[in-house]
Amino acid sequence: MTSESVVTDGARLAAGWRQLDRRTVWVTALTVAGILAGIAVPIILGIADDVPVWLAVLVACAGIAVLSLCAALADLMRWRHTSYRVTDERVELRYAWVLHKLRSVPRDRVRSVDVTANPLQRFFGLVKVKIGTGQQAGDDSHLTLDPVGKAVAEELRRLLLRRADAVVEGPTGPELATLDWRWIRYAPVSVTTPILGAAAFGGVMQVSEWFNAQGVVFRAVRDLLGDLHVAGLIAVLVGAGVLVGVIGSLGLFVEMWFRYRLSREHGNFVMTRGLLTTRSLSLERRRLRGVELIEPLGARLAGAARIDVIATGMRQKTDDDKTDPKTILPAAPYETARRVAAEVLGSDAATATAVVGHPRAALWRRVRWGLYCVLTLAAVLALLGWLLTDVLLHLAWISLVVGVPVAVFLARESYRNLGHGLARDHLVTRYGVGARRTAALTRTGVIGWTITSSPLQRRAGLVTLHATTAANKGAYPVYDADIDEGLRFADAAVPGLLTPFLEPGPDR
Repeated sequence: MTSESVVTDGARLAAGWRQLDRRTVWVTALTVAGILAGIAVPIILGIADDVPVWLAVLVACAGIAVLSLCAALADLMRWRHTSYRVTDERVELRYAWVLHKLRSVPRDRVRSVDVTANPLQRFFGLVKVKIGTGQQAGDDSHLTLDPVGKAVAEELRRLLLRRADAVVEGPTGPELATLDWRWIRYAPVSVTTPILGAAAFGGVMQVSEWFNAQGVVFRAVRDLLGDLHVAGLIAVLVGAGVLVGVIGSLGLFVEMWFRYRLSREHGNFVMTRGLLTTRSLSLERRRLRGVELIEPLGARLAGAARIDVIATGMRQKTDDDKTDPKTILPAAPYETARRVAAEVLGSDAATATAVVGHPRAALWRRVRWGLYCVLTLAAVLALLGWLLTDVLLHLAWISLVVGVPVAVFLARESYRNLGHGLARDHLVTRYGVGARRTAALTRTGVIGWTITSSPLQRRAGLVTLHATTAANKGAYPVYDADIDEGLRFADAAVPGLLTPFLEPGPDR
């Protein structure tokens, strides 16, 4: 894209106040109608024995039509009184009806342009545009244009993320990553699989309750698996749940990462993905503060990892998001993740930096905490069993037999994942139990250190440091480091920041 095309886009968008796309009225009406229809079906089935079906359907259709019309009229008023404009200095969103609101952000503070579209919006050629600033939270951290046409959204993205100093850059670089369908094999080994399996059973029970057919479901299961012992019945049900979870996780991967593409565009990173709900996320290179290489236990055993970016102005995950907005690479082979992390970071600090292990005292601290938790649970169960029933007494000794080795294993796993190190331009911290996380932070992006040491930590000669940065969750930890080594690390990572608070040792 040339500088002339940017000027043309800017001229069109800066022509004055513009309204949102009026097709939003149809989208709202159809959305409300679909939701109401989904609510009406189980209600109609539940009262089918007391009221004629045709009458219930007629009343439901009339109610859906009236409520959808009301929603459409309300959205029509929102559309008529909402407008936006892009000037040379600001992006403004105005609502002027009963209450007058004006939201405005400087263009030089725009840090991201997030474009999403659900299936119904895509059918009408519409998208929702969220213009983010460098703030971390709150309604004032972004402007949302919902909806605008797809072409208008693309103009906004190009205009708002192309700075005057970026127009002279070279052409768009090659793609950093595209979807490889072999990555789908990592989807079933995620924590999503058992969650989806359990949700499927819950969904079956809920739907059967709507149809007053729970008894039928139980009888069908009994007739099908009635000859099995309890252990065999449990095994079959768990296997069915795992199978459903695997199928669901595969489908979820396809929906989230279909047409995935990560590329570099004139100093920005642009990621597009999605099958039903499409998403396009643009990140400025200058607001990047690092990357985080995440290896969940299942993916790590399969030799895979995913990548999250550490950047200012990233919004938090919401209930509408199926995956974290910070994730720019799904679980992929470790070598692929390593290459993409180096491309995005501009350094292989996240994977090539030698990390310093932590003292053995950190291991024993984790072992003790794990055993304390297991013993506390067993003691509570034993007390309740002594007061109530012998069944809880059996659960108490079973929790000890199972919990002690699990607690020791998790403690060793957490200790093995501890580490920290320094590269030329980055500091690296590694931690995690189930998911091992390796965060590489730009040293110039660290704005402070939070240092904590509990009485037990001080007794063991340990300290926990948090590198504070104006990005993502705000701080990245170095857990249970040796006191002297940890303070030297913090002082060397950002020279001069911690020096006034350190007492000079005999070698200084």
